[in-house]
Amino acid sequence: METPSQSKTKVAPYITPQGQKRLSEELSYLWKVKRPQVTRAVAEAAAMGDRSENAEYIYGKKQLRQIDSRIRFLAKRLSELIVVDRIPKDTSKVFFGAWVEIEDTEGNVNRYRIVGPDEFDPEKDFISIDSPMAKALLNRAEGDEVVVRRPDGNAVFVVTSISYHSAKKSKSSKVQER
Repeated sequence: METPSQSKTKVAPYITPQGQKRLSEELSYLWKVKRPQVTRAVAEAAAMGDRSENAEYIYGKKQLRQIDSRIRFLAKRLSELIVVDRIPKDTSKVFFGAWVEIEDTEGNVNRYRIVGPDEFDPEKDFISIDSPMAKALLNRAEGDEVVVRRPDGNAVFVVTSISYHSAKKSKSSKVQER
């Protein structure tokens, strides 16, 4: 039996090709550029003498541990991810990678892309497939009413459009900028 500290929340293993590229580039940058820079700085700080009171050395070692931790995480995560690079057969429903436009009961329109948990980005309107909003939208079609459970109460939306291309934000004045 697992204790609460042992149980881990499962996250979807899906990622878009763009998300995979971004994570791979971050891993490459950390391994080939950032880690060697910090390693050189630590070596220079170590050459200054007493390491016990050498703030640059102590900080550099801490930075190296953080970089190494991120490198391990990215390498492991990239090996576990499933890249979803195809459009579903039924494009009339919401699946991973979809751009979904929804309207609330007050007429406010928002547009979101359903992506993997490693690539969610509120500024780009990318929401994680594991989020309550995405879970409520999955397998829905245009015209469907969706109820999203929120801490402050349920919210009701209607799906107004679904697309599977690298859509830019709609220029419609009704679409809220986020």
